[in-house]
Amino acid sequence: MALNRTVTILGTGSYVPEKVVTNDDLAVLVDTSDEWIYSRTGMKERRICAANQATSDLGAEAAKAALKDAGLDAAEIDLLIVATLSPDMFFPSTACFVQDQIGAKNAFCYDLGAACSGFLYALENARAQIACGAVETALVIGAEKMSSFLDWEDRSTCILFGDGAGAAILQARDRGRGLMPAVMGSDGALADLLWTPGGGSRNPISHEMVNRKEHFIQMQGRDVFKHAVTRMGDAVMATLEKNEIAVDEVACFIPHQANIRIIDAIAKRLDVEDRMFSNVEKYANTSSAALAIALDEAAHEGVLKSGDLAVLTVFGSGFTWGASVLEWGENQ
Repeated sequence: MALNRTVTILGTGSYVPEKVVTNDDLAVLVDTSDEWIYSRTGMKERRICAANQATSDLGAEAAKAALKDAGLDAAEIDLLIVATLSPDMFFPSTACFVQDQIGAKNAFCYDLGAACSGFLYALENARAQIACGAVETALVIGAEKMSSFLDWEDRSTCILFGDGAGAAILQARDRGRGLMPAVMGSDGALADLLWTPGGGSRNPISHEMVNRKEHFIQMQGRDVFKHAVTRMGDAVMATLEKNEIAVDEVACFIPHQANIRIIDAIAKRLDVEDRMFSNVEKYANTSSAALAIALDEAAHEGVLKSGDLAVLTVFGSGFTWGASVLEWGENQ
C-alpha cells in the first residue's frame, strides 16, 4: 500500500437555492437597510432554501456537479464526508442521505462538525486517508441550511447567513504537489462567543428553551471578528512555512466568506489585496459551504489556473480555524 501519496482535487461543484433574499428584503423584517448591511459586511444578497429543501438536498446537488466535473460515477466514491452544522436531523448522518440521493453505494459516510471550518477540516481528513492508502477516491461536501437556525427578528445575525453547498472530489496523483498538509487549531474556551446553546444534550429541546430562543444562532460579533482575523492570518503564515512556500508564490487566497471586513483585514495584513478571492456579496456566510462554493467559483471562473498555488483559510465556531495550500492541477 502506497504511503504519503500526492492528493489532488479532481473536480469541484456547488449549488445554491433559487430564492434570492436581498438586503432590501431584510429591511422589511428588521430595522436595517441595504447601506447598513453592505457597509458593515459586504453582503448584498443571500440564497434561502425552499421549505421542502434540506441540507442533504443541497449537498447532493453540489456532489453531482463535482462528479460531473471530475468525470466520475458516484459508485467510484470510497469515502463521503459532509461538513455541516445544520444536519437534516441528529441522526443518521446527513452524509448517508446524500449517499442515497446520488447513488454512492460503495462509500462509507459520515458527518464532520467544525462549523465554518468544516470543509477545510473535511478536506484534510480525506487527504490524509487517501495519502496513506486507506481510500482511493473521496467526496467532500460543505452544506448548510443556515436559514433553519436564524432568528429573523435579530438584526445582528439574520442578515449574515445564507444557504448553499459546495463539493470536491479527491484522488491520488503521481505528479505535482496537490493538496498539502493543513495547519488547524481550536479553542473551546471561547465557544460561547458563537453558538446555538439549545437543542442538544446539555440544554434539550423544551418549550422553555424555545421560548428563550436558544435554538437560534447567538454571536458576539466584535469578539468573533478579532479572533477570526488573528487566527486566519496566523494559520496562513503557518501553513506556508510548513510547506516551505513564500507569500509571493501564491496566486490566489480563498478565505472563509464571513464578512468582507474580515477578508479585507486579512488581505491587508498579508499584503495580498490583489489576490484575495471573495463572493460574500452574493451568498453571505454559508458556514461550512462558504469555502467550498468559493473554491468552485474560483476554479470555474478561471481565477485558478493549472500550476497555480492557492491558500485556503477558515475560522468558525468552537473556535476552530485552519489553512492549507494546494497546487491546482491540470485536471481542473
